[in-house]
Amino acid sequence: MHTAHDWTTTPVTADLLRGALDLEHTERGTLPHRLPGWARRQIPDGQLAMAESQPSGVRLAFRTRATAVELDVVATKRRYVGAPPRPDGVYELLVDGRLAGRGSVPDGDVLTVDMATGAAETRPGPVRTVRFTGLSGDEKDVEIWLPHDETTELVALRSNAPVRTSPPRGRRVWLHHGSSISHGSNATAPTGTWPAVAAALGGVELVNLGLSGSALLDPFTARTIRDTPADLISLKIGINLVNTDLMRLRAFGPAVHGFLDTIREGHPATPLLVTSPLYCPIHETTPGPTAPDLGAMSEGRLRFTSTGDPAQTGAGKLTLTVIRDALSRIVRQRAATDPNLHYLDGLDLYGSTDHAKQPLPDELHPDPATHRHIGERFAHLVFGEDGPFAAGEASASTVLTTG
Repeated sequence: MHTAHDWTTTPVTADLLRGALDLEHTERGTLPHRLPGWARRQIPDGQLAMAESQPSGVRLAFRTRATAVELDVVATKRRYVGAPPRPDGVYELLVDGRLAGRGSVPDGDVLTVDMATGAAETRPGPVRTVRFTGLSGDEKDVEIWLPHDETTELVALRSNAPVRTSPPRGRRVWLHHGSSISHGSNATAPTGTWPAVAAALGGVELVNLGLSGSALLDPFTARTIRDTPADLISLKIGINLVNTDLMRLRAFGPAVHGFLDTIREGHPATPLLVTSPLYCPIHETTPGPTAPDLGAMSEGRLRFTSTGDPAQTGAGKLTLTVIRDALSRIVRQRAATDPNLHYLDGLDLYGSTDHAKQPLPDELHPDPATHRHIGERFAHLVFGEDGPFAAGEASASTVLTTG
C-alpha cells in the first residue's frame, strides 16, 4: 500500500513525450510545441503560433505501478468576444491503450480574442492539478493525452510509484498534416479527434501536425515534415487556403509541387498520401475569405460564412471544387515517377450524403460523432488491407475510393 511518502516527482523531459517536436522551458515548466523553434521564428501570425502550441496528439507515455498520478499544468483558456464560452480542455489517461480516466482544470491563463478585429490579449493564471486515481497496481503502460485545443504548460508529474520511460512498441510512426479538422476542432476529447481515432484503429504512433487555420503550404511546415522521422506521411490540403483567400490557382499548383518536393528531400520513398478537402457547402463553389457570422454571434452561436463571389473562380479564385480537381491532377502527374505517392478524395471521408445526415454545426467543423466517423473511414481506406498504409503497404500508386 502506498503512503504519502511514496510520491515521487518525475521531470517532464522529451523521452516522456510523444507527438511533440520541440520543448520550450518556461519560468513555470515545460511547453510542448508541434513545430520546432527555427520554424516558430518564421511564423507570421498569432493564429499559427497559437495552433502549434496547442498539443493535439501530444501525450506523456511511461511505465509504472502507480495507482495514482497527478499532473500540474498551466492551461491557456480561450475566450472569444461575443461567442459562447468554450468548454475546458480534456486530459485523458489510457492504460495499455484503453481509456481509464478523464479530467480537466477549471482555469489558467486566459487568452481573449476579438474575431472581428483580430486583437488578442493574455491574462496570466494559476497552476492547477489534474488527478487520476484508482489505477491497478500492476506494471502497465500509461499515456496522458493533453487537451488537443488548449495550450498546456507542464509543471510537474507526480505518482505514487516510480515512473520510467516506455519506448514506442515497435509501431510505425504516422505523421499527418492538415487544418483545424485534423487539429480536432469540435472534438470533445484528445483521443476523439479523427486522426487519433484513425491512429488507434491503424495501430500506429501519431504525430499530429493538424494546425488550425494554418494548413497553408508554408515552406517551414514542409521542411519540418521533411526533417521529422516518419514511416507514413499524409497531407490534407485545401480548406484553409480558401478560408484565408491566400492564393489563386496560378500560385496553388507550384506551391503544392514545392511542398511535396521539400518533403521528398527527406522522405524519398516514404508512403505519402495527399487528401483533398472534406465536403463543406459554404465553400464548395464559393471562394473565401471565411468570416464569422456576426448575426449568429449576436445570438450566442458560433457559425461561419463565405464572403467570396463565385463568379471570381474564373479569375483563379480557389474553391474546394477547384482544389480537388487540381490536387487530383498534380498527384496523378507526379505518381508517374513516384510510386509511393497516393491520393484520397476527401469526399470519400465526408461527402454530401454524410453532410445530409451529420451536418457541420458551425458550417465548417464536424461534431464529435463525425470525427469518429471520419477516423473510421480513413482507417478503413488507408490502413486497411488494400490501403497505401497497410502493414505491407501498396508498392504502386493508388487512387482510393469507397466504391
